[in-house]
Amino acid sequence: MPYIDFIEKIHKKTTRDYLGERVIGVNKAECAKIAKKFDKNYWDGERKYGYGGFSYDGRWRPVADQIIQYYNIKPGQKVLDIGCGKAYLLFEFSQAILGIELAGLDISQYALDNAKKEMKPHLKLGNAVELPYEDKSFDLVLSINTLHNLNLPDLEKALIEIERISKGKKYIVVDSYRTEEEKVNLMYWQLTCECFYTPEEWEWIFSHCGYSGDFSCIFYE
Repeated sequence: MPYIDFIEKIHKKTTRDYLGERVIGVNKAECAKIAKKFDKNYWDGERKYGYGGFSYDGRWRPVADQIIQYYNIKPGQKVLDIGCGKAYLLFEFSQAILGIELAGLDISQYALDNAKKEMKPHLKLGNAVELPYEDKSFDLVLSINTLHNLNLPDLEKALIEIERISKGKKYIVVDSYRTEEEKVNLMYWQLTCECFYTPEEWEWIFSHCGYSGDFSCIFYE
């Protein structure tokens, strides 16, 4: 399956003090428990619980443009974002292509309540392991920085569901590591991840679960 990256540049725009923000003087386990509620603390609370403030700044527009060009998305086609959060990426899709049909799903009611107002009618509360859509509903299915938050049995269910609702084009982004240094940084930084794998291991899992789309990885250098 193709490895294609649209996310690295946006990921590297954020500076991270792995030890200072997430380890030293912080009860990591308690912070993770709070983060996994995916409520205000995770999105807009202190940095030790998650994003430390997740607001719209336009940075997702280049990502949307690249995805649209690569997958040749046209007006009238349907795009789903699983783990859409506040729907900033979907909003950029709506601005880039008039007439596109968009849908977003997220487990966080707080994120949906605080999503871009233009996108709220297109969003649903739900879980990736049981997608509330008909077979072959979408021309493109996206899931960015979401599926690594599932345990392995649920990850398999989610991948099977993505295959079920997709007409063919799919793109997933997950946390990963290539070196021991990156693995340690990932462990320092993560709060909600349940799956930690190298790119080669991710590819094996995708293949084992029947996932036939594209993917890329986030690395913590």
